[in-house]
Amino acid sequence: MLFLWAPATAQQLKVPYTRMVLPNGLTVILHEDHSIPRVTVNVWYHVGSGRELPGRTGFAHLFEHIMFEGSGNVPEGKFDEWLEAAGGDNNGSTNTDRTNYYENLPSSAVELALFLESDRMGYLLNAMSPAKVDGQRDVVKNERRQRYENQPYGMVWIVMARSLYNKDHPYSWPTIGSMEDLSAASYEDVVHFFKTYYVPNNTSMVIAGAIDPAATKAMVEKWFSEIPAGNPVPPVDPPAAALAEEKRLMFEDRVQLPRLYMAWLTPPVFAPGDAEMDILANILAGGKNSRLYKRLVYDLQIAQDVSAFQSSASLSSSFWIIATARAGHTLAELESVIQEEIERVKAEVPTEREVARAVNQYEAGFLDGLETAGGKADQLNNYFTRTGNPDYFNEDLSRYKALDPGDIQATAKTFLHVNARVVLSIVPQEKKELAAERSKEVKP
Repeated sequence: MLFLWAPATAQQLKVPYTRMVLPNGLTVILHEDHSIPRVTVNVWYHVGSGRELPGRTGFAHLFEHIMFEGSGNVPEGKFDEWLEAAGGDNNGSTNTDRTNYYENLPSSAVELALFLESDRMGYLLNAMSPAKVDGQRDVVKNERRQRYENQPYGMVWIVMARSLYNKDHPYSWPTIGSMEDLSAASYEDVVHFFKTYYVPNNTSMVIAGAIDPAATKAMVEKWFSEIPAGNPVPPVDPPAAALAEEKRLMFEDRVQLPRLYMAWLTPPVFAPGDAEMDILANILAGGKNSRLYKRLVYDLQIAQDVSAFQSSASLSSSFWIIATARAGHTLAELESVIQEEIERVKAEVPTEREVARAVNQYEAGFLDGLETAGGKADQLNNYFTRTGNPDYFNEDLSRYKALDPGDIQATAKTFLHVNARVVLSIVPQEKKELAAERSKEVKP
């Protein structure tokens, strides 16, 4: 009764693939799916902000912009124009661990996407110039202003990152980088970053959808084989992530309601404890039947909203609880209730029903993400990058299906310590009295 969909899941999680590695080190994963006549080309460069160094942050995200500004054989503006003319779309994203680019397009146009990706991998520097870098540097600075500095509650992510991690840990700075580092970066710095990380042997590419595998392999070899390999990229060797004290912080912002952020360091993605924290987040704040929503929002009516999540990453993860107070209530009130529920999880094993509901909800979302070729392509690339095994679907989901209530309680006891966390209050200007108790004022 605990896991209702086990037989169906076993069939749905068959994601066959073939894998090839070019002499230059480029790993290519092919998944054939003829449900609709479309294809996704999904490229992961194995570099994110976690590869950067203090004083030289923001480079990975900067390249997410530069890569769309033209390359040796693709004039500026034509990347999007040619894809759209073929009925395709594209985008990119950057996080701590990787930079991703993808194209979704009709299967008849797959060679166009391969040409475009190969040209910017092999010939971006032919079209890059100090003026283009300066232009995109300004775009990124403006994005930082919009997403962080001028966004209500936006600076929380920067304050929390530097509070959770020591300053020499690569997760202690935001992916978008600092204004000072973006300004200080020379053109030579940017070129060096590209030559180091944007190389075939530091890249994996998934092509998923209505493809002919043999023909697709031939196209990959045609467009990517001539790109030379770069020097081997050494593994990341950061200092250990550790939080040995409680930090209680506060700052004023241009907001209407105070908001409380609580965060703990937790195990890296796929490590023991990672899945448990996902399920605990659901039990605490996953929907209107969750413990914190019921108490804070419905019963006591002291919170406008509440959420919890496990932010999983390769070097370290973090567990978050976020709650916004209703008008007339303080963050100290919210923290008191949240702490009560954390202590209750530690003292009393969650019910079978709570865990079953959380696991089934996770499974439903997991399967929903595999409905499209694009969803499968990104997961194949994710699994290959993080585990070396593209078809890690069953192993991943089994982490959740194997959990019992005692596992959730044990993980909460292990990681949710009062003396190893960050508690941040964001309050309206001139309303410091609404902050959680004993909060130290900081500059965002």
